[in-house]
Amino acid sequence: MDDLITPAEAARLRGVTRSAITDLMKRGRLQTVEVGGRRFLYRKNVESFAPEITGRPPKAKPEQSNGKKRVKK
Repeated sequence: MDDLITPAEAARLRGVTRSAITDLMKRGRLQTVEVGGRRFLYRKNVESFAPEITGRPPKAKPEQSNGKKRVKK
């Protein structure tokens, strides 16, 4: 039982909001266990959680030559 923490404790531990932890729980990214009708998380899973890198990749930097922009014709 010492390894189980509440979503609020998980949020403090990770430095995020409680709703962010709840969202991860709903999406199945963090394993939960129900005890007495309440949801708990495993401390080790929260500490070792690695978020996915999502979103658009960064744009490639344009080539620069003498401070002029290249114009496509």
